Amino acid sequence: MRAIHQTCEVTARAQDGAPKVIYWAGRTYHLTHILDQYRAGGRWWLDGPRRHCWVIQCGTAVLDVDLLEPRTKTHLQQWVLARLQD
Repeated sequence: MRAIHQTCEVTARAQDGAPKVIYWAGRTYHLTHILDQYRAGGRWWLDGPRRHCWVIQCGTAVLDVDLLEPRTKTHLQQWVLARLQD
């Protein structure tokens, strides 16, 4: 997998919160299978946000998509495409 670490747009989510439709760099990826799901604590020493992470298959591509928790009430949740294998 190659590292991407860029924001992406999630336009649909499954009942469990997993991203179903991801839009990044002019391409749309549709969830076909969840390979893994985990939570990461973030870089606490840098005040980094906690993340909900999904490794998902979208056709022949595998994406590692993270939902960053807001650090304060004024921040919004942010989706990030962490890694991609296509």
